[in-house]
Amino acid sequence: MARQIIEVTVKNHLISHGYDNNNKEILEEVQSENWSKKAIRADRIQSIGEKYILTTYAHNRWIYWEYQESYQDIVQQLND
Repeated sequence: MARQIIEVTVKNHLISHGYDNNNKEILEEVQSENWSKKAIRADRIQSIGEKYILTTYAHNRWIYWEYQESYQDIVQQLND
């Protein structure tokens, strides 16, 4: 069976590297100058908010992707 992939226009993102000794999330902020298209496998999506899509990433990391589409557009792609 083929894996579902959605196309999203992303820009800035936050990479979560886990937590420190005080249980504070360690975030790396990445600023991009331009929006770009990204294909995201649906099974990597952990949650969707009105500004960010949280996805799993390599080495047990998570990425919060800032996206341009509307929340409804993203949900519709996942339901198609």
